[in-house]
Amino acid sequence: MSESVILPTRRDEAWRYSDTDAVAGMDLGRFDHWDDVDVPAGETVRRCVVIADAGEPSDTTELRRLRVRVADGGRCELFVVVSSGRLGRVEVVAMLGDGAHLELGGVTIGGRDTTREIVSRVAHEKPNGTSNQVVRAVHWGRGTGNFLGRIDVASGAQKTDAAQSFRGLILERGASVNAVPQLEIFADDVKCAHGATVGQLDEQARFYMAARGLPPEVARRLLVQAFVADAFVALDDADDRERLMRVVLGKLDRHL
Repeated sequence: MSESVILPTRRDEAWRYSDTDAVAGMDLGRFDHWDDVDVPAGETVRRCVVIADAGEPSDTTELRRLRVRVADGGRCELFVVVSSGRLGRVEVVAMLGDGAHLELGGVTIGGRDTTREIVSRVAHEKPNGTSNQVVRAVHWGRGTGNFLGRIDVASGAQKTDAAQSFRGLILERGASVNAVPQLEIFADDVKCAHGATVGQLDEQARFYMAARGLPPEVARRLLVQAFVADAFVALDDADDRERLMRVVLGKLDRHL
């Protein structure tokens, strides 16, 4: 129950870079609430999770927690955009069966003095499971984007193939991006990989576009669009992909 909730601090690994002050004012009942996503054996389930402004920029705290169970041979696809709130946070805890797959694509974006983050923990509990996580972060002002991703491979989960890819883009000095990949592996016949990079817009590409008459704001928009598109490559529904991209670019357009 919410009465028993102990508020997180930055001493907690999963909240290392978060805005824990923003949590103090939120409804503690949110910590008790999980959205359960159960994928039957051999089936595919897709969810799109969006934290976005309804109108004016919001200074509330938005927390979404998903508990995913993928049965043997099942596939779960999660696509996430976090673009609102003083603190916007999506947590995913996933447990995978034999031959199950988790696909996670996510984007955090924003400026001002805000924190947007995606936190995942994927447990490969049986053999032959696969997971792929692709997260992109775009921030400016004093905005912070975080990705904390943990992969656990149990001793019997041989032939696991798990990957994480994180890239951060800082549009203005003062913004920050953090990535904390973690691997806990107790099996010896596995493939687990992660990569993380943080940088700024490609100045050569911006110069190339300017030389061909594109205004700076248009060039920046195109470059950001190409940057975040990786997170939605596995989303084969064109309408959903366009909807998520509109949320991302809409936040960027308000900054431009």
